[in-house]
Amino acid sequence: MSATQAPQAIGTKTDADPRPADVLVIFGITGDLARVMTFHSLYRLEQRGLLDCPIVGVAFDDWTLEQLVERARDSIVATGEDLDEEVFARFAKRLSYHHGDFTDDATYARVAAAIEDATTPVFYLEVPPSLFGTVVGGLTKAGVTANARVVVEKPFGHDTASARALAEELHQYIDESQLLRIDHYLGKMGLEEILYLRFANTMLEPFWSRNYVECVQITMAEDFGVEDRGHFYDPVGALRDVVVNHLMQVVGMAAMEPPSGGDAKTLQDAKVALYRAIRPADPAHYVRGQYDGYLDIDGVAPDSTTETYAALRLEIDNWRWSGVPFFIRTGKRLPVTQTEVRLVFKHPPRLGFAAFERRPEPNQLVVKLDPTTGVRVILDAHRADIGTAAPIFFDVEFATMGGEGATPYEVLLHAALVGETTRFTRQDGVEQTWRIMQPLLDAPPPVHVYAPGSWGPAEADALVEGHSHWHEPWLES
Repeated sequence: MSATQAPQAIGTKTDADPRPADVLVIFGITGDLARVMTFHSLYRLEQRGLLDCPIVGVAFDDWTLEQLVERARDSIVATGEDLDEEVFARFAKRLSYHHGDFTDDATYARVAAAIEDATTPVFYLEVPPSLFGTVVGGLTKAGVTANARVVVEKPFGHDTASARALAEELHQYIDESQLLRIDHYLGKMGLEEILYLRFANTMLEPFWSRNYVECVQITMAEDFGVEDRGHFYDPVGALRDVVVNHLMQVVGMAAMEPPSGGDAKTLQDAKVALYRAIRPADPAHYVRGQYDGYLDIDGVAPDSTTETYAALRLEIDNWRWSGVPFFIRTGKRLPVTQTEVRLVFKHPPRLGFAAFERRPEPNQLVVKLDPTTGVRVILDAHRADIGTAAPIFFDVEFATMGGEGATPYEVLLHAALVGETTRFTRQDGVEQTWRIMQPLLDAPPPVHVYAPGSWGPAEADALVEGHSHWHEPWLES
């Protein structure tokens, strides 16, 4: 199977799209991200016949190629993958390795020599954002960025000003069109499915608006805590870690207007137009929580006020969504691990016949994004088993109808290699999401302690009063 036979991304490629990569260079290949995600994702692309270029690893560690291959093997096996030795042998033959200091021009000279025949390199920076400019500057000085694509990992700044400053630093060396910012939520099957559900189904699109929807609830719950990541997490917190990036991508897909085309620019323009319509978040409608025991974690300041739980309300000032609040919540050490977007519809009017002696629960449509993907529709019906009206559920797990899709990093790495830019965030979108969240950073409310295993602080319940209540995520039975 060739790269052009890959499953379609959100957008469609045109003759004007960039050429496929002829080499992938990974800076920081000995680090944790490669161990946890990258090796496994590239191996699966190899398995599917979608990997057709050499892979050059670059890192500070003085490793041999044999050590890198062994790390790749161990990383893949650790995921539970049933390793196919023939596939792995093909993958291992693609690997080469160069060690060096990222501040040393000689490192980039060695990289340039190793890829001298490449015409369309892709550089993947699995390094801290503080090194983005250093690495891209070094590559530019070595003369290898003219036709390159550069992939970077979040965070893209820690507020509006730093996001702009980071972009300005990188734009000294490469054009915005060359810069691919990874947000792994844009690799999830469920986000793509939201657009298809909304705009490919005549019966669904009309009620996806203020005419029928009471509120939208987006939940990203995690049943695990910070554990050994205290040094990383404590300066960041839930708002910066997942809301301003991952969950705002969900908001964009769930609320954007139908794009007039499938190319990258049109899709990005539609999402950014939606962001521009969102009011800056109000600290009065923001609840922060911290689970009991967080302060005991190594690397966490003893007097830390970092939130491990965030719940907030957003308002969208456009024709489709005016008056419909979007409620977002995320937290660690909650009862389950699940991410979903849930449309809660308005109550029907009261009628006089017997079935309406009870007020029915509002209809709901749930799109489940993680850890599996699916759709649930909740209606009210008269049920013979209980002799009265009650909710009924129409559930579809995508894995049972066509199979579960590729993992997010498979999707994103393949998109980077073939030049499918719809899967990545654009600078104006990054700045808009920071603009929306900036008031919450400038005037954060106090944190409320909550018990591990609970649904967060009780204060968050007041956010949804008058519209609904927080609905517990749909879990596969």
